[in-house]
Order: sequence, then structure tokens, then C-alpha cells
Amino acid sequence: MFKLNLKIALRNLWRNKGFTLINLGGLAIGLASCMVLLLYVAYEYGYDKQFTDYGKTYLVYNNQKTAKETFSFLAVPGLMENEVRSKVSGVSKVGRLSYPEYKMLSYHQNNFKKSAVFADPDFLKMFDYKVLKGNPNTFLKNPDGVILSETLAKNLFGNEDPLNKVVKLENNLSLKVEGVIEDRPKNSSLEIDYLMSWKLYETLNPWTKTSGWTSNYCVLFVQLQDNSFFEQANSQMHGMIKANDKNSNGEPFLHPLSKWHLYEKFENGKNVGGRIDQLKIFFLLALCILLIACVNFMNLSTAKSEKRAREVGVRKAIGSSRNNLVSQFMFESILLTMLSMLVAFVLIEVSLPYFNNLLGISLEINYADWKFWFVFLGLTLLTGIIAGSYPAFYLSSFDPVKVLKGFKLSGGSSLSIRKYLVVFQFVFAACLIVCTAVIYQQLNFIRNKPIGYNISNLVQIPAEGEFANPGMRNILKDELLKSGAATAVTEYSQSLTAGGNNTYAVSWPGKDENEKILVNYRFTTVDLTKTTGMEILAGRDFSKNRVDTANVLVNEALVKVMGMKNPVGKVISWDQPLTIVGVVKDYVMESPYQSPKPLIIAQNKQATSTIIIRLNDQSNVTSSINKINEITKKLNPAFPTEVKFVNENFQSKFQNEKLLGTLSNWFGGFAIFISCLGLLGLALFMAEQRKKEISIRKVLGASTANILTLLNKDFIKLVAIANVIAFPLAYIIINKWLSGYEYRISVSALPFIAAISLSVIITILTVSIQSVKVAKANPVDALKYE
Repeated sequence: MFKLNLKIALRNLWRNKGFTLINLGGLAIGLASCMVLLLYVAYEYGYDKQFTDYGKTYLVYNNQKTAKETFSFLAVPGLMENEVRSKVSGVSKVGRLSYPEYKMLSYHQNNFKKSAVFADPDFLKMFDYKVLKGNPNTFLKNPDGVILSETLAKNLFGNEDPLNKVVKLENNLSLKVEGVIEDRPKNSSLEIDYLMSWKLYETLNPWTKTSGWTSNYCVLFVQLQDNSFFEQANSQMHGMIKANDKNSNGEPFLHPLSKWHLYEKFENGKNVGGRIDQLKIFFLLALCILLIACVNFMNLSTAKSEKRAREVGVRKAIGSSRNNLVSQFMFESILLTMLSMLVAFVLIEVSLPYFNNLLGISLEINYADWKFWFVFLGLTLLTGIIAGSYPAFYLSSFDPVKVLKGFKLSGGSSLSIRKYLVVFQFVFAACLIVCTAVIYQQLNFIRNKPIGYNISNLVQIPAEGEFANPGMRNILKDELLKSGAATAVTEYSQSLTAGGNNTYAVSWPGKDENEKILVNYRFTTVDLTKTTGMEILAGRDFSKNRVDTANVLVNEALVKVMGMKNPVGKVISWDQPLTIVGVVKDYVMESPYQSPKPLIIAQNKQATSTIIIRLNDQSNVTSSINKINEITKKLNPAFPTEVKFVNENFQSKFQNEKLLGTLSNWFGGFAIFISCLGLLGLALFMAEQRKKEISIRKVLGASTANILTLLNKDFIKLVAIANVIAFPLAYIIINKWLSGYEYRISVSALPFIAAISLSVIITILTVSIQSVKVAKANPVDALKYE
């Protein structure tokens, strides 16, 4: 029976080559798109879940309440480690982790600036990386030890055994290699290339030993014995900081490691999602694209119903049951789906390197993973069943007496169903066009929104090595200006685009002392506005001709919070009395999607860590960068130069939106293409059905344009109906998406006009490809037997 079904299926597919190719292409593209999107969803969903006990591991977040809102951030006092270990119920392991910093590690002439962290010994017990060399029982216990990742060890030592070799940290401190662990997984939130002990961190940062309960400077991980302790442990965490310092308003809480990446967004102390919302969109997009491909198959299969009606009638007349016919048609569907999946595999393997490069990720098919094969076979089978279900039951329902007497199926329910399916396809396509257009508009709106300084031709280098010395930074500034590579140079306490560094300790006349207001702070030197292009709205910038150590600049947001009409000359307090000498226009520090936060800028050359350089507009950019490299290499030979454009750092803030826009564009395009294949197949069928009608019209004087209008009219109506249904859905979706942004566009009519215009143009072109051939055919060929 199987052999017979296979022979019939192959014969039928070969006989109808056009329909087979269209179906094969539509299903292959649909399956490939679905698989790539599902690979991406699995990649993102797998973040931080590679460790044995990830389900029992938590991060400690900190809620800071102010008069207006609650801020949630991943930083706690270092003193909490011992407190949690001794006083919180059900705790198995506790470990502190410093924020990753790019520090140089050297061995002989090999220098690499990689992501370094300091951690407690329990950290590598919670995050059980595979140990390639060394004794894991001694890891992170010795202050002079270092643990390397596999790649870094190979880069530093080549084929040498790295154990017990001595390396230099920042060309200064000698460390002994105690172990080598496997590289961190690509989908891990922990950016780690090498680890050092927390004891060393305290030695390098003596202030940590005396820091109190208001100093939030490390990440704390907690692993519970069992998740049944979660509620009790979380409750005990809440009041821990306040219990040790009544003046603090910090309230720590546990957040699952498994949700660190996907549920990273907090509002007023509550988790409100994050990347998981985008992931749900991609998962839904994957299913919808596959469903469109299945609908395509249904549409084309029912379109062939008249050709196969006699086959059904004959087979029923000679004894075939309806179940046999359903089995035959389902077998054909699954066979075609299997062939499509083979083509889809080729498409996936060809496209994955492109998408990996485009998205900056590492998607791959793990052929040794049973879960992959389970999903693959399940998806293939499910697609075959969904795609073949309606045609199988529809075709097997024909009455053999009627079809053998010449009963025609050109109208009625079959055509109505196909119209519904076309409408469904274009509803989805129109929604995608509208949503993609809005994403593009929103991204452009934020990108083009004034950011408060001139970002073009602005570069920065870290103040490390010799440049940690303020005197050497002065020499660097003079050399850069003399060379003509730069027109202005200043210093800043961090990158212009970075966040962090804030305090509650700023006060001013009239401020309620019980009111907690978080104020960002930065340190700089002279020529800040000249270098960055920041705008002084009132007062002046810091000047080398004046002593400004007790003077500060403030931004518009802080002036608004303070309620001062003329702030220049007013005295505020931040550990000491400070005079406001200038008001700076608000600039984008952290998120370009949120309103600027209050900011105070003080002059302190000892506290700056980034050198900001304005390139000479009159010189070639490459030439200027080469000059900067030459000068920095001469003055700071032990440290490789790392010149970064500020614009690159700023653009990285749009990564999520760019990702959403890119995937929506590509896979939205695939969905529209698949819909067009279905439309083409349906147009092919209808043109064939109406061949005699068209020939009679031509004999009676109808022109080619009249025929094309006639054939396109019905399809344009269907697409118009699809757009009418799609627009309210798209409006709801895009408004929900835009509500997550403080700065957002107003939804205009343009995306909807674009959607209906594109839909109609695509429909006309698709239908006309086949219709023009029929319209130009010689009417005699169709009427000669009448």
C-alpha cells in the first residue's frame, strides 16, 4: 500500500510541475524562515542556562526609592556577602562579582586587553564552567592567582602549558596562572575572559574594605539549597540594608538568573518584561510565516480540485474508502513537506552565516542534539498535516456520481475558501508592512533626535598606563593639538554614552532633606564644551584661567528639579559647598529613549578616566587616527592604543531596535513573497478556468487592458478587504510597542498608505505575470473545439 501511495504521489507531483514547484518553494522558504527564527528564539531563551544549578541561582537587585519613582539596578554593598551567607535561610553559596573591565594581560610580548572580573571562590562553584587545567578547589582563593579562558590561554601561551606561568596585569602586577576553563558560552550575560580573586580586588581598591552599606559597587549571586526557600530568603533580603544603615533606602531582592537576560526591564521596582517581549514577537512571526506557507499549500491544492475530481470519483467507484483517499492526500502533503525541508536545510545553511554576521550572534545547527531532530521532525510532520488537512478532507468528500457525470467545481465553496485564505495571507502581510514601517520611523526619529553634543569626528581613548598620570595626559593633549590631528581635547570620568555614577548626597536651598533625589555626576577638565560641542545655556564652561575646583556645571534636568530660575551663581552642596557657574543643555547619557536625568559636572583631573578628542575637520579621518596612534604609542608604549569613535558606542544603544527592524524586514519580506506565490498559483488556476470566457471577450472586441482589469479586479478586492482587517490589528500592535518608549513618534497615516499601496502593486504584478499570457493568447486555440 505504501509503495502504491508513493508511486501515485510522485506521479501526481511530476504531472503538475508548476504547482509542485510553487508549493515546494513556498513551503521551503516558510520552513527555512521558521527554523531560523526558532533557532534565534532558542538561542536567546538559552541565555545563562548552561550551568547545572541555574534554576536555583539568583542575582541580587537593589531598589532605590525616591520621591517620584523607584530605580532598580544590579549593584549592592560588598558587605552583603557575609550577611547573606550567615543570616539568610536556605542559602547554599554566595559570591560577589566585580563589573567586567577591559584590562591588559601580558606574557612576554603578547598583550591582550580582555574582559576581566574579580570574584569570590563560590562564584566558580555556582557557574560550573568546565575546568580544562588546574585544581578547581583552589580557584579564586589566592590573591596572586588568575584563571584564564581557553582562548585567552591559547593566545598568550600558544602550545605551552599555561599552568604556573607568570603574567602581568596592566603591565604592573604579576599573577600566576592557576587554571584554564572553557570559553564562556556565546549566549551568556557574563562577559568573562579571565578571573581574579576578590582578595586582589580589595587590595587594588582599598576603599572597599571600609565602604559602608550605602556603597553599591558589586554584583551578588546567591544559590539556594532548594527553591522552596525562595520566598523566605527574598523576604529576609528586603530589609537587610536598612537594618544595617537607617539612612539608606536600598531594598535588595532576588531575581532569577534564568531571567537576567530576557526579563531585564524594571519600572518602579517591579519587573515589566524586557527582551522577552521581542522574543515573543519573533516566535509568533515564525509560526505565522509557517502558517502562511501551509495556507499557500491549501490554496493551491484546492485550486487543483477540478482536475483531481475525476480521480477521486473513479477511485471511490472502484471501492476506495474516504479514509484511504484522506491517507493518500495526506501522504502527498507530507512527502512534499519532506522534500521542502531538504531544500529548507540548504537555505538555512546558506543563510545562517549571513544572519550571524548581521545580528552579531552565533546561531548554528547542532546535528548531534536529539532536541533539534525532535523539533525538526515534529515541525515537518506538523506542517505536512496542517497543510494537507483541508485539501485531503475537501477532495475526499466529492460525490463520485456527480463528478463522473461532469459536475463542475469552478465556483461555490471551493472558491470562497480560497478567497478567505488569500485574505488571511494578506492580513498578515499588511500588518507586517505597517509594523516594519513604524519600527523604521521610530528608529530614525530617535537617531535624528538632538543628543546634546556633536557626535561626529569625536573619539575617545582610555586613560591607562602612562596616561593614568595627569601630567602625562597634559603632554598628550599638547602633542595632539600640535600635530593637527585634534582641534580640542578634554577628559571625562567615563565614556560620554555610559551610565552609572550617581548619588543622593546633592542638596540645594529649599530641598526637603527627607526627599531622596538621585543625581548623576561626572568629572571633567577644561575645554569640555569646546571638545564635545555641548551647549552652555547660561553661565560659562570651566576655564584654565580660573580656579574652578569649587565650581560645577549642571544640566537642565537638575535645574528643573531644583526649581531655580537663575541658577548661575547659586550655591549647592555635595560633600562641600559648590557654586554653579554654568548650565549645560541636556544630553543623552544612557538610554536615548528616556528623558535626561539630573546631572552635576565637577572639575577634577584626578577622577577622569577617559580622554575625549575632537578630530580636525580639515584633515583626513584616517590620517588623524594614525597620528593619534603614533603619539599614544610613543608616550604610552606598554599599552596598545584603543581609539574608539563615540558614535559607535552611541549606535550600540539601538541594537535591540535594529535587530527587530532587520528581522522584521527580512522575514516580513519572506512572508509577502510566500503570499505572492499563493496568489500566483491561484491566478494561474483562475486564468485557466476562465480561458474560454476570455477568448469570447477578445472575439467580441475586448482589449488586453480590459482582460487584465477583469482578472485583477477580484484579487484587488480581496487585498483591500485584507487591509481593512489588518489596519486595526496593526494599529493596536504598534501602539502597544511604542508605549514602551518615553520618546516616540505619533502614528501617522503614512505606514497604512504604504501598506495598501504595496499590497495592491504586489497583487497587480503577481496576477498580471500570468494574466498577460492568457490575455494575449490566440482565442482560436481555446474555442476551436466548441
